[in-house]
Amino acid sequence: PQSVPCAGGHRCCPRGSQCSADGQSCVTDLGTGTRLAPRAVPCPDGQSECPDDATCCVTSSGAWGCCPMPQASCCADKVHCCPHATICDLTRGRCLSPDGDTDVPLSTAFPAWKRQPPAPVALHQVLCPDGCSVCPDGATCCQLSPARYGCCPLQNAVCCGDGQHCCPQGTTCDLIHSTCTSLGGSAPLAALPTALDVKCDEETSCPNGNTCCRLSSGAWGCCPLEQAVCCGDGQHCCPQGTTCDLIHSTCTSLGGSAPLAALPTALPWKAQVTSGNVQCDEKTSCPDGSTCCRLSLGTWGCCP
Repeated sequence: PQSVPCAGGHRCCPRGSQCSADGQSCVTDLGTGTRLAPRAVPCPDGQSECPDDATCCVTSSGAWGCCPMPQASCCADKVHCCPHATICDLTRGRCLSPDGDTDVPLSTAFPAWKRQPPAPVALHQVLCPDGCSVCPDGATCCQLSPARYGCCPLQNAVCCGDGQHCCPQGTTCDLIHSTCTSLGGSAPLAALPTALDVKCDEETSCPNGNTCCRLSSGAWGCCPLEQAVCCGDGQHCCPQGTTCDLIHSTCTSLGGSAPLAALPTALPWKAQVTSGNVQCDEKTSCPDGSTCCRLSLGTWGCCP
């Protein structure tokens, strides 16, 4: 009763949210872009699942079924079930409580379905005017100093003149009172975190919440997952606690599988070449100790 069913009846979302168009996530009514995993009850086989507020019960065929009530009692006939703390009376077709206060008909379990793990979220970045720094999708690039940008956690925000704060669209920065003012009132200024929080090396970094992974070219890529597993092909990554199955293009775990996530190329801190790098041509270099090799596309790759 506290959940919203998704299309197809295989997933549901908490009250106060709605199912996304693809049914793979729950979007909250408050705010934009806030996503949650659809609620489901995993069955002990690690491959089947039931709706939220249901109970997994083994059926007569040996497969898993779903009893439409939480913490239910699965009956011995492997067809029916009863509410929590009641006993199945198969002879009378009733569910009875030990104290006799409850006497209701048996419920019938319905088939469970295979778990459908959602695909990893694709990375969307906001490229700052310097062409090097990036901010998360939905943020605004604000200049901290002549050589550095920060990320205001607001879309189309107003960057304050102190290079340390920002305000929502349609407001103005009141640095004297440390507020964002508009005709409707005022609100505190928002601080500006520095762009590119996850550092890959001295020159390259990825947005906060990402993982640095080496690409097949030898350059750095950004996996849009925290503490992710970098796949051996240098093109994909998987969530923490899973392994890369490159043959089937999935991330596998004891609980199931999900599609591999592609690796976007990381952006440099500064467009410069350090003295310790191996120069391929006038514009391209590889890390110290590696070798420049021509790729099939005609670009340079780095052999470690």
